[in-house]
Amino acid sequence: MRPAQARASALAGTAVLAAAALGACGDDSGGGDTDVTWAVSSGWESWNENTADGNNSYVHQALSPGATVLGDFDQDANWVFNDALLAKAPELTSESPMTVAYTLNENAQWSDGEPFDADDFTYIWYQMSGDAAKCDQTQCIPATTDWGANVASIVQEGDVVTMTYVDGYLDPEWQYFQSPMYPAHIAEANGFAEWKTDPAVMGASATWFADNPPTWGTGPYMPTDGVAGDYVTFEPNENYQGSADPPFTKLTMKVVEGTEAIVTELRQGSIDGAWPSEFSQEELDKVSGDSAITTEVYEGSIWLHIDTNARNEFLSDAVLRQAVFAAIDNADIIAKAYPDTEVTARTNHFFNEQSEFFEDALAASNPVQGSGDVAAANALLEGAGYTTGDTLMTPGGDPVTLTFRYGEGDATRTLAGELVQSYLAEIGIDVTLEAIPDGQLGPVLSEGAFDLVIYGWSGTPAFTTAPQQYFGSDSASNFGGYTLDGLDEAIAKVRSTTDIAESAAFANDVERLVVPQAFTLPIFDEPQSTLYNNGTLDGIVANGNSQVGPMWNIQAWKPA
Repeated sequence: MRPAQARASALAGTAVLAAAALGACGDDSGGGDTDVTWAVSSGWESWNENTADGNNSYVHQALSPGATVLGDFDQDANWVFNDALLAKAPELTSESPMTVAYTLNENAQWSDGEPFDADDFTYIWYQMSGDAAKCDQTQCIPATTDWGANVASIVQEGDVVTMTYVDGYLDPEWQYFQSPMYPAHIAEANGFAEWKTDPAVMGASATWFADNPPTWGTGPYMPTDGVAGDYVTFEPNENYQGSADPPFTKLTMKVVEGTEAIVTELRQGSIDGAWPSEFSQEELDKVSGDSAITTEVYEGSIWLHIDTNARNEFLSDAVLRQAVFAAIDNADIIAKAYPDTEVTARTNHFFNEQSEFFEDALAASNPVQGSGDVAAANALLEGAGYTTGDTLMTPGGDPVTLTFRYGEGDATRTLAGELVQSYLAEIGIDVTLEAIPDGQLGPVLSEGAFDLVIYGWSGTPAFTTAPQQYFGSDSASNFGGYTLDGLDEAIAKVRSTTDIAESAAFANDVERLVVPQAFTLPIFDEPQSTLYNNGTLDGIVANGNSQVGPMWNIQAWKPA
């Protein structure tokens, strides 16, 4: 899962086991002399997507033309492997120990012509292992260790890379490996030749990848230039091994903040399309009658939530967290944010209502979280020794004050902050609103620089990594510092089986543990929109299951 929009390794939904080739829906119409500019809704600071502060949806989108992932989900939630790197879908060759075989495209290579091989798998393993003997953890800072900590070995024989896991480890979503790959040979060429044997060198290489924009890839386009939080430019990758020929002579991923600015630039012709992170029906209405612009609205993979910082002097008390969440009115936030759009409240951290594994977890909370029940919140506080009234006082006699953080320039998150400020005023809590500057979400989250914060997780139909990433005590993405006796053990069960239904049941067990603790409050699944100039672009497929949205099949885009 990726915050952001954070990106994450996986998100809620129903896992599916179908597989096809990522390049299969491509078109062989290459050679067009065209430039395309696509807008990315916000900025980023780190170029290393596998670190906690680089685990950001925006940089993931910006780098998507380089396509360094092994596969993605299509618009129908089918898993599609990247045929530039793999000759066929991964295969589970053993369950004891769990072993997965990746058959490489016989010509799999990076854009500089160097082979893509087991060293590249091993490099990502070391970075995401959480093991200080493999990588200095003060520099690697993995976004999640759920996968990496459980790998036992990676070896290659011929074109087959075999990944063997530690004894006893199982995962029903074993084939959905989505971590962006980083080239081991580039690390070696830049002074980190001993990354396999020296954890300090490995850590330094991870920092180098974070600081330097990539000039490599395995996708249809290769990055040629970039400024963090501003833009990335691409040109066709002459060594692309996929089944489609990239038709654009230049492709630019450019940061344009806010849906209003995106719509303005699209109408002016300075960009060709965008996947706005902020849904605004008012802005979409401005282009509804423009025959040159295609607009698609659909249910996406981004869901908003409000997180507490359990290390805060006030929010370390579960009772206060419960009262805060009871006072927040999800239905009211939705009604005011989307008065003309059908949006329902989200009530489960791992599954949306369309999933066969969905359970309404918030309904069982007491008082009901997200209900706006001020009376119940006050009763709970009074029972715990708080003094209620115009100013909420702790049992020790201190006034409760909190800071609420939200993305600067995002109308929906700004509105939510203002509403939360008013809801909590009703139970005597003085809330200060503080915007998060563009590109600063990752650092704010990783540094725990918030009391309350609203942001979105973006992910895929896979779900098994989410419990560990959100709530694991050792997860670098557990930004609120959440801990609970027995929780890590419950999380471990989610990936202790290859049976998807059993794994989902374990995930809902985790849900029943974390919801009463009021760590993080789901708000709603955010509607998504894709806009583009249909006189410039063709082949775009809106995709609510991919972490890169419509860019999931960028190899199939072509001039209109």
